[in-house]
Amino acid sequence: MDADGAGSDGSCYYSLLGIRRNASSSDVRAAYRKQALKWHPDRWAKDPAAMGEAKRRFQRIQQAYSVLSDKGKRAMYDAGLYDPFEEDDEDFTDFMQEMLAMMDSVQTEVSRCHHRNPSSN
Repeated sequence: MDADGAGSDGSCYYSLLGIRRNASSSDVRAAYRKQALKWHPDRWAKDPAAMGEAKRRFQRIQQAYSVLSDKGKRAMYDAGLYDPFEEDDEDFTDFMQEMLAMMDSVQTEVSRCHHRNPSSN
């Protein structure tokens, strides 16, 4: 994956779902539903020529949603650290998700402290 969040096949999960990088979780969910309904293989069953393409797109849409709907995976994807095709790096992925979660909790705690005591800035 490159720094722009493009996957191994040159696709970007955000563009695949038709959303912006700052999309909310409800935006991600709505975009997924729209694309999944459009490309569901059952919908293309009467057109065998298009069935293979529909299956391929549907799988990519599901993969994009599984990453963008998970806060940890999405943060890693945005940072260019998540590659769903790298099965060997599962331990590294777990480690990075834990690190991102810890950093997020520290940032939240610091924000609370500054909010309670604004004179310490």
